[in-house]
Amino acid sequence: MRNLAVAVGCLLLVGGISLVVIADQERLESIAAVKAEIVRIERALDESRDENLELAEKLTALRSQLADQDADIADTTGFLP
Repeated sequence: MRNLAVAVGCLLLVGGISLVVIADQERLESIAAVKAEIVRIERALDESRDENLELAEKLTALRSQLADQDADIADTTGFLP
C-alpha cells in the first residue's frame, strides 16, 4: 500500500511539473506574440506619421493658394489680375 501511495505521489508530482512547464512555455509564446504585435503597430504608426506629415505639407500649400485666390477675389478696386 505504501508503494502504491509513493507511486501515485510521484505520478502526481511529475504531472504537476509537466503542467507548470507547459503553462510557462505558453506564457512565453504569448509574450513573444504580444511583442511582435507591438513592433508591427509601432511600424504602422511611424508610417502613418510620415504620411500625415506629407499630407500636412500639401494642405499648407493648398491653404496658401486658397488665401491668394481669396485675396484676388476680395479686390475692392475692381481690377482683377
